[in-house]
Amino acid sequence: MLIIDCHGHQTIVPKAHLDYRAAQKAHLADPSLPNPILPEMSDDEIREGIEANQLKLVKERGADLTLFSPRASAMEPHVGDAETSKNWSIACNNLIHRVTQLFPDTFIGVCMLPQTPGGSLDNSIAELERCVTELDFVGCNLNPDPSGGHWTAPPLTDRYWYPIYEKMVELEVPAMVHVSGSCNPTFHATGSYYIAADTNAFMQFLQGNLFKDFPDLKFVIPHGGGAVPYHWGRYRGLADMLKQPPLDEHVMKNIYFDSCVYHQPGIDLLFDVIDIDNIMFGSEMVGAVRGIDPQTGQYFDDTKRYLDNLNLSDEDRYKVFEGNARRVYPRLDALLKKRGK
Repeated sequence: MLIIDCHGHQTIVPKAHLDYRAAQKAHLADPSLPNPILPEMSDDEIREGIEANQLKLVKERGADLTLFSPRASAMEPHVGDAETSKNWSIACNNLIHRVTQLFPDTFIGVCMLPQTPGGSLDNSIAELERCVTELDFVGCNLNPDPSGGHWTAPPLTDRYWYPIYEKMVELEVPAMVHVSGSCNPTFHATGSYYIAADTNAFMQFLQGNLFKDFPDLKFVIPHGGGAVPYHWGRYRGLADMLKQPPLDEHVMKNIYFDSCVYHQPGIDLLFDVIDIDNIMFGSEMVGAVRGIDPQTGQYFDDTKRYLDNLNLSDEDRYKVFEGNARRVYPRLDALLKKRGK
């Protein structure tokens, strides 16, 4: 059995990549400055950050491979214009591709999309197609709030989003619903904004009928589904009040949660409430919560440890660690089969 982590980000990047972003922002502040060109960096520079961080921890914690995307908090679709977002997405996704080439047995690409508040999705569609068809990526991160915490985008069930959904279905790739950094001081990025976005996305899906139009569309709601599992009775009751079908019929054939929940009671609740077919192992390691839990002496984001403590059956363990990911990400499954796995 493979241990597949469905939620990884490249949180440590070479200096040239950071310098490129700084130059982009400088150009936005002063257009007389040159528009930066895409950064160059050596394989050794990329290896240095990966080997000392994600690769080291993947091996230490017993995983086999990670679905790897650009750092979520640095996607920043609210910064600059559509051209800025497009170029930044290309730079970030190209860097992920380099990682997957250097460590093909450990990292599989998932792309960020060049979204812009109130803007067209044309660039996002083009970049998704490039990453999937040219770089062998297997999924994408879709930001439901490109404004960075001001919530100006329409609900995920709105027809505004339909062009990207059509491309996702055509390419057979799911999207992880994932916001970026918050520019609204009301929302702490990882402690409030991320969890709110996860919860909002689920409620939008519940209120709408998106999956009647796109029965093959798939979403991963990260961070354990936000507040949803903890308030499952509320959402079941709301579905009934809104005259929607039961949740297992209405949305749960298309929505999946990861296990980025950073304590044992939270994982226990997730698995008590949500069907095993809708949960995938994820850690977001070297991400939102990087420290050691003083109560356990273990890293908060070592989520495999919590799953191991559940004493799952062999069948359920396979689903959570491998089978569900291969089912939700068909291109991942095809890639692994091609490799004889």
